Amino acid sequence: MTAQTAPQPSRLAMVPFVSVAHMMDLVNQRGIETVLRELADVIEADFKRWPEFDKTARVASHSDEGVIELMPTADADNYGFKYVNGHPKNMKEGYQTVTAFGVLSSVANGYPILLSEMTVLTALRTAATSALVGKYLAPKGAGTMAMFGNGAQCEFQAIAFKTLVGIDTVRLYDIDPAATEKAARNLEGSGLKVIKCSSGEEVVEGAEIITTCTADKQYATILTDNMVGSGVHINAIGGDCPGKTELHRDILLRSDIFVEYPPQTWVEGEIQQLEKGHPLTELWQVMRGEAEGRRDARQITLFDSVGFAIEDFSALRYIHTQVKDGAPHALLDMLADPDDPRDLFGMVKRAAV
Repeated sequence: MTAQTAPQPSRLAMVPFVSVAHMMDLVNQRGIETVLRELADVIEADFKRWPEFDKTARVASHSDEGVIELMPTADADNYGFKYVNGHPKNMKEGYQTVTAFGVLSSVANGYPILLSEMTVLTALRTAATSALVGKYLAPKGAGTMAMFGNGAQCEFQAIAFKTLVGIDTVRLYDIDPAATEKAARNLEGSGLKVIKCSSGEEVVEGAEIITTCTADKQYATILTDNMVGSGVHINAIGGDCPGKTELHRDILLRSDIFVEYPPQTWVEGEIQQLEKGHPLTELWQVMRGEAEGRRDARQITLFDSVGFAIEDFSALRYIHTQVKDGAPHALLDMLADPDDPRDLFGMVKRAAV
């Protein structure tokens, strides 16, 4: 008998897949500053068409160990979601605190058009979003950023603010000196002046921008009221779930607060410390020119960042464009594609030959 060749999947069954290795190749081939700048452009464009999106707070499953979340959104053409976890204890066990993957699909037929890792991509989109917001809210001519928490996000944030806002100095502080040493080592050759600090009070000295990015899932006060002077911009990205904060409540009362999606931020952000109804400004309105951002040199602006699905949608949309232009990827046989759409059983039966 002549051996039969298994039927090859059709073009319609193949879905582009961007692995961690592919993502690292893309970043290194294009250059991280180029990627951050291009990502920020896509995020900004999508924020400016905010009313076109379906919006819902992320679906979270909390446990004593951490949280697992789904973050969905859609416009008229595409649906996207991200699966992401947050497990602060993981680092001690040799695992990443945060891992993620995402899918972008066609609204027209429901078929996935991209599957991508999003652990690296989330770090990139979070940094790009932070620095994009900094363009609107940071003091004019800001040159120095203080970085509380020198873990996995730290270097991405520093390079993004250098690329988009123009800082030239980053001051580092972490309760674990090894994390600060790691970040300083990774930022060598970045063009940034790196200053390692031994306390929270020291790290904020002379900083026009303060970024807080810690991992512990608890009500914390790593930034106290006396550490924040007039005129600074606070990029608060660590508080991102119920029961987790980084800033003293009094700082919030002195600041003009800017958020992504209020129904989600009220549950997860720094503003969970405030009474509902406290004045907030949505960032999409600032980017569309419908609300004020920074008004004067003495204003304290606070980006209460929790991460929203539209940012992940933008990131997936960016990667899909790169893949169509030849960026590294693989093709996965993910979708059943029988000759007759009604004959799924027959397709399975014939595969046994």
